[in-house]
Amino acid sequence: MSAPQAVSTARQPVRAAATAALGVLRQPRLVVFGPGERRRLPGLVAEIARHLLVVTDERMATTAQFREIVAGIEEAGVSVSVFAETEPELPRENVMDVVSRFGTAAVDAVLGIGGGSCMDLAKVASAVLAHGGDVSEYYGEFLVPGPGLPVFTVPTTAGTGAEVTCIAVVFDRDRGMKLGVASPHLEAYAAVIDPELTLSSPPGLTAATGADALSHLVETFTDRVKDVTPGFLQKHLYIGKNPLTDIFARNGLALLNRSLEAVVADPLDLEARSATMMAAYNAGMAINTAGTAGCHAIQSPIGALTHTPHGFGVGALLPYVMRYNLPERVAEFAELGRLLGVADPAAAPIEQAHAGILRIEALLEAVGCPLDLDTLGLSPRDFGFVADQALLATRLTANNPRELSREGILEILERGHAGDRSWWTV
Repeated sequence: MSAPQAVSTARQPVRAAATAALGVLRQPRLVVFGPGERRRLPGLVAEIARHLLVVTDERMATTAQFREIVAGIEEAGVSVSVFAETEPELPRENVMDVVSRFGTAAVDAVLGIGGGSCMDLAKVASAVLAHGGDVSEYYGEFLVPGPGLPVFTVPTTAGTGAEVTCIAVVFDRDRGMKLGVASPHLEAYAAVIDPELTLSSPPGLTAATGADALSHLVETFTDRVKDVTPGFLQKHLYIGKNPLTDIFARNGLALLNRSLEAVVADPLDLEARSATMMAAYNAGMAINTAGTAGCHAIQSPIGALTHTPHGFGVGALLPYVMRYNLPERVAEFAELGRLLGVADPAAAPIEQAHAGILRIEALLEAVGCPLDLDTLGLSPRDFGFVADQALLATRLTANNPRELSREGILEILERGHAGDRSWWTV
């Protein structure tokens, strides 16, 4: 690999900010947000369902809040079945278990409550229950043949954005990798976002999901701008950075800038929890159309190798992917610096961009996210494997503003492993 190259802080010509005239946004039919708003679930479910399948995990199923939600739905006249065996990083076997157990149960709606895996399971289960087959037949974009059962999403963490996205990520052990099911047919019928449900989130989970949300916002705001021809929308879920997703990215970044450190300082601060939850929702809305990019493509094989939380993986990669992309997105990172209140508007754009990147790193440090790949347990002998696997995630690499070559990914991995956060340019 070439030696690190310093970026001059002198004033220099800068690429104009990436712009796109076309704005596109995919979103659920209904979103309800606010402390205590889970109370609306019984009425919403009873409007369309008589037999509801609730998908969650073992921990959530034991809580008083979960029992309260199920009891309220049953009191509204809806029969409830529960699958409480969702595992982290959603293995394909969970989908198969749900379909095997409830495929003939005349379920007419699915509610996913928990973290991203629970909501992703609800989304893909709704499709397989409606159309049959194996979830592996739906890996990719636009392969779900039609609408699934109506899905309700109720997040209990602030980070994944899965409550409003039309993609689900499944770990396929036979293939040894995570694969996405991406289709507008996975969009939730209704998302009910109640920040009170995050108050009991453990510190480690709060940190990992916060880092995930932050990476979503940075990646969508600095994504590639694509030439969206009339047929593009019918074939591709992600259309890159655009004016509508930028609205959500800017708002989410501003919210996390003031709430993430506050949540770490006081996990019971409901106002901070609400702001963080709103930021995660904003991030979900942004990635649902713009898409994630380099961090997420590279993290997937790292996560499979190291068995570390997804949020910590993308958080640890973010400093190095931001530096890799900086030459193509100086204007966006400079705006990010101003948005976060750390850049002098009179300074050179590159200096403003540096300030923005350093502030993102400070937020990651504040939540306790590791900022190097060695801490995750990644071995240098696996760099080649990680690079090759990352390049297979073309749905994500196509969003990266700077072309991701094998050599470029290896450089990111080398610097990330060494904790080398010097500035470099093309």
